[in-house]
Amino acid sequence: MSKTKLEYIWLDGYKPTQSLRGKTMVVSDFGGTLEDCKMWSFDGSSTEQATGDSSDCLLKPVALFPDPGRQDAYLVMTEVLNADGTPHESNGRATIDDDDEDFWFGFEQEYFLWDPDINLPPGFPAGGYPGPQGPYYCSVGAAKAFGRPVVEEHLDTCLEAGINVEGINGEVAAGQWEFQVFAKSAKRAGDETWIARYLLERIGEKYGYAIEWHPKPLGMTDWNGSGMHANFSNGVMRTCGDEATFHKICEAFGGDNSIKRHIDVYGADNDQRLTGEHETQAIDKFSYGVSDRGASIRIPVGTIEDGWKGRLEDRRPASNADPYKVAAEIVRSVKSAV
Repeated sequence: MSKTKLEYIWLDGYKPTQSLRGKTMVVSDFGGTLEDCKMWSFDGSSTEQATGDSSDCLLKPVALFPDPGRQDAYLVMTEVLNADGTPHESNGRATIDDDDEDFWFGFEQEYFLWDPDINLPPGFPAGGYPGPQGPYYCSVGAAKAFGRPVVEEHLDTCLEAGINVEGINGEVAAGQWEFQVFAKSAKRAGDETWIARYLLERIGEKYGYAIEWHPKPLGMTDWNGSGMHANFSNGVMRTCGDEATFHKICEAFGGDNSIKRHIDVYGADNDQRLTGEHETQAIDKFSYGVSDRGASIRIPVGTIEDGWKGRLEDRRPASNADPYKVAAEIVRSVKSAV
């Protein structure tokens, strides 16, 4: 009788930023499909998702990945449900209105590796700063690229797990990196981004690094923050060939109510990052423009070169934002326009 380890992964109820949780179920003669994963439960009173006198929450499996880091193992992404089977209030995935999988999403996930012994990223001397940012972006060499073994192992592990990571690169600040995930489904893009985050956290344990998702972990210094730029399209955008349609979609993101609705789920402390500097638009302003990395929404040159067919990039989401909630609001705004 074979034994398989299933790591059930979910998002807790902590506010303003949810954390990943996981626990292992050992099963016999596992069939290897999502349908073979049972519903499970957990103590929601320990994760800010229930009270002690009514503590059971349910875990509904929604995506399954091989786990390259453990023998005979899988990673099971789940949604949190209330005991009656309804979506828990912390369940952002359940709010995505994309059942026909018309939307495609690519998330550019930035983050800092973090050395807990000095409470700074690798490459930073204890109690001080390295040379100014500039040489670190897409760099190579021990004096400029810090933590590469973590990043390379993470990439290999994600690819072995079947996560569609389309690239990695060193980012602008020392110890800052990025990976990109793409999926032809809003929910799947969220699933894969969260599992990629989980794997990065676990690999960081091995090397003694924490992963810092805060959008401005170095405070109000002259160092870039971390974002999670959201590239998105739907069938209309991929086929319309109409500049006016793209302008209409961009403008749907710009009303006062729409700006607030998006910013509310684009990550805690994002005001520290969206200052109008370091390739950002100010958090209380909205703009869009062709190839403009200082705009709220960038219209890529490739979209124009393809005859106004393709994607847009919302540059406002922070590195600590929930990709499910980001996708849900983007889908909502696009649908309101076309």
